[in-house]
Amino acid sequence: MKRCLVVYALPDRQWQWQVTLADPDTIAEALEQARAQAGSLEVPWEGEVGIFGALCDRNAVPRDGDRIEIYRPLRADPKVSRRERVKAGKAERDRALSRQPSPQPARNPKSGPDRQ
Repeated sequence: MKRCLVVYALPDRQWQWQVTLADPDTIAEALEQARAQAGSLEVPWEGEVGIFGALCDRNAVPRDGDRIEIYRPLRADPKVSRRERVKAGKAERDRALSRQPSPQPARNPKSGPDRQ
């Protein structure tokens, strides 16, 4: 027998369920036990899962003491978000540059009206 912890977290709250599994049991069986304990709590039970931060297949066999994590779906694709931030930063820099006065040509100190 082995004991594992199934966890799920939101930005402001977290839940954990202690489960006892037979040695050959998989992550899927651990999730079934946790789901029975959770009752009507809305958890993305069919979402991605991992052990200590590493993505795992539901057929993986956890070890005694493992923390099985249920991951929330991403709100936005990180690559798309990064591109949008870079694009917004470039647009802001362009606006800032367009507001600056254009540089005046440098004066030649030998040919000014003061020189004779």
